[in-house]
Amino acid sequence: MVLDLFSRKAIGWAMRDHLRTELPLAALTMALQRQRPAPGLLHHSDRGCQYASAEYRKALESHSITQSMSRKGNCWDNAPMESFFGTMKSELVHHRRYATREDAKRDLFAYIEGYYNRQRLHSAIGYRTPEQAELQAA
Repeated sequence: MVLDLFSRKAIGWAMRDHLRTELPLAALTMALQRQRPAPGLLHHSDRGCQYASAEYRKALESHSITQSMSRKGNCWDNAPMESFFGTMKSELVHHRRYATREDAKRDLFAYIEGYYNRQRLHSAIGYRTPEQAELQAA
């Protein structure tokens, strides 16, 4: 998952049956294609080996994105993502049982793209939706 901290919009996401670099790289690629950020963007992540991999760091560097990882034991860079996943689990995942990974993927897509980004109000952005925050900033 890639989250725009300005608007709280989920701008890139991916789902796989593993945690290799390919997974966050797919989410990052989606985010870059959708948002086309200007050089100088700051990218926060946890210290997972996927984010520290040469391939992931090269993708960030090729788009002039500065990577930010907190020191070991310091959770601040990844706190917004942990909050997002906690919200998604309490609002959706813990209330469902999925027969297949594809069923889960469809449900998560509907939650992220249909509800979270376009209908869910966020206190951090003045009780607006991420879509509203993004449009008002434009």
